[in-house]
Amino acid sequence: MAETINVLCYKSKTLSNGEHPLMIRICKNGKKKYVSLGLSVKTEHWNFEKNIPKPNCPNREHINILIANKKKEYEAEIVKLKSEDKLFTANTLNDRITSSVKPRTVEETFKEYISLLKGESRRGYMLSVQQVYNSLIKYNRHLDLYFTDLDSAWLKKYEAWLRTNGLAENTIGIRFRTLRTIYNYAIEKDIVQAEYYPFKKYKVSKLNQETAKRALSKEDIDKILHYQSKNRFMRLPIDLFAFTYYAGGINFVDIANLTKDNIIDNRIIYKRCKTGKLIKLPLTQQAKEIISKYHNPNSPYLFPIFSAQHITEQQKANRLHKVITNVNKRLKQIGEELKLPIPITTYVARHSQATIMKKAGVPTAIIGQIMGHSSERVTQIYLDSFDNEQINNAMKNLL
Repeated sequence: MAETINVLCYKSKTLSNGEHPLMIRICKNGKKKYVSLGLSVKTEHWNFEKNIPKPNCPNREHINILIANKKKEYEAEIVKLKSEDKLFTANTLNDRITSSVKPRTVEETFKEYISLLKGESRRGYMLSVQQVYNSLIKYNRHLDLYFTDLDSAWLKKYEAWLRTNGLAENTIGIRFRTLRTIYNYAIEKDIVQAEYYPFKKYKVSKLNQETAKRALSKEDIDKILHYQSKNRFMRLPIDLFAFTYYAGGINFVDIANLTKDNIIDNRIIYKRCKTGKLIKLPLTQQAKEIISKYHNPNSPYLFPIFSAQHITEQQKANRLHKVITNVNKRLKQIGEELKLPIPITTYVARHSQATIMKKAGVPTAIIGQIMGHSSERVTQIYLDSFDNEQINNAMKNLL
């Protein structure tokens, strides 16, 4: 006997608000199973002949989407069971659905993930995820839909929309890698089944664009480190660039948060803000001299970026943005004056020290540990994007 999945307005039960619950009715071999859909309507808003909400029904679009997705979910499970030649009843079919999947909308999942990042104080990544959420809202007008709706066709349309809005290739890639992370999170939390995963067909890797060179030679680094200027406002940018270079490519946000407590037994010990990874590095003589230059007995911080008045996360974020903007602006001016091949930022110091270590024969795994990368693969992405010299030398063997 064929199975049927319907949604009914259950008139025999009236809720305290005067509405009747919507129920999923599973029919199999003459036996029926009723499961609440978690929604209710008034009888005047329901078409009992067609079992659909009437045009005047509040939240009609939302109810229709929920009904369609729920029916699709059950029907897909029936197809799966039949393809595996497995017997099932109305009860066991429902048990498989309720035990394996806890339906939540894309919007609910995004907000849950953002809240999780906030709780972990991963503000930078949280803002990145929030940016993707805002982009999706602007594109789709709402995210009151389920992950099963985000198929490869939907993703292609979103990609096309991003392109029409003039986003760069790498920016589009970041959007999709973040969306893929959220989808993986949804699978992990049993919000959607892995079989619906759209990124098997839709390849995010095609959105990767070759990263522009952001590393300098040791000779060019020396030019910056020995740069002299009568302008006192140029001194801090150079010292922060130098400290980044001498302290294992430490990120600007981590420099800003360094206090005297991070100096233990002639080492810098800190947790990287981005990944939470514990970093332990020897304090070089050059790094010591830079720290001593900015010693302030009235401040716990090693550098004059944060002060006692920067208490909340928002105050710190605003201050960080202001300082790094000014620092990179002045570093760019220095680079132009020195006629260096690329625009100079504190991030160039981070990339450059990694490349210089690699050329010196330091293993990638060690460089990754120094830089606080989450995996060796991340380090390799950094290194692969910097320098073609090794590839060129290898190719010479073919001549």
